[in-house]
This record gives sequence, C-alpha cells and structure tokens, in this order.
Amino acid sequence: MTGRRALFLDRDGVVNEDLGYVHRIEDFHFRPGIFELCRAARGLGMALVVVTNQSGICRGMYSEEDFAALTEWMRARFVAEGAPLDRVEHCPDVAPSRRRKPGPGMILDAAAALGLDLAASVMLGDRRTDMAAAEAAGVGIRLLFPHDAAEVVDHGPRTIIFPIGAPLTEAISFLASAADKVS
Repeated sequence: MTGRRALFLDRDGVVNEDLGYVHRIEDFHFRPGIFELCRAARGLGMALVVVTNQSGICRGMYSEEDFAALTEWMRARFVAEGAPLDRVEHCPDVAPSRRRKPGPGMILDAAAALGLDLAASVMLGDRRTDMAAAEAAGVGIRLLFPHDAAEVVDHGPRTIIFPIGAPLTEAISFLASAADKVS
C-alpha cells in the first residue's frame, strides 16, 4: 500500500507516566522526550496516532466523557508543542476484542481513516501487547521501551528492544535512519 507513514504511540507508559487508570488532568504527566520525539517524527512527514486501551471506562472507574475531556486537553498540549496528533484511537473493552490490544483493530481503523502505509510505519510501546497488536496489523517496525523485564521477550526481527529506562529520545535517530529502510 502507498500512503503516509505513521508513528503509532501507546498512551499510558509512553505518552504519559503510567500511574494506573489515568483519567484526570492532574494525574497526567507527560513522559520526558515525548514532544521532541513527536516533532522529529512530524519532521519526517509521519502521522502521529495514539492507540490506547482504556478498560477503566468499562470497569466504571471513569466515563467516556472523562476520557474525551482528558484527550482534548492532551491533544491541545501536542498542538502547543508543535506536534499535533492526527488521531487518537481508544478501546474501553475489558475482554479481548478486535480493537483491544493485542488485537490490531485500533491500528487498522486509524490506517483506514488516514490512508496510512502500515508496512512503512512504526509502533512505539512499552508492553508486549503493543508489539503484538502492531505485528498483527502489519506495522513494519516496532520499538519497545519496556519499564520492566517481564515485557522483554523476543518479538522477532522487526522489533527493536530498548534498555529498561531508556529515554524516548533514543528513538529519534532510529526513526530518521529507518525512513529509508522501511519506505
């Protein structure tokens, strides 16, 4: 498929610190380097797409309206930082589903809506489920920034595993060098 490349981002643990079921602005802390990374991806012509499981909605911990308000605030911060998001996909399901990661549905839906070239795109996540969703969707390159050793398993030749605690900005040089390799 020809289309625009994208950088797919998990939310909790990648865009923001994962404090567990984050749904309030005062609990949302952007990860260091996220804006710099996203500006670099934009500079390479990549779309920016957040794909996030949000089971707290179906668990009754917060509402779709709470999620929408936080997402609107988050998107405004990305705009202010010079890295507007093209799309935010979320899945409120608790049970496995087409859209809940590790299912590929959120990625596939975003790709269809934006005309993305998945084989030339990159997924950045912090969990095995992020990598599995990206692989199932056909995302060409997967970048795993784990927070603990339990997430570090062999994900195949198209997954780059960064050291635990590595800064997100380490992905910038990879995105630039990978542009020719996966296009």
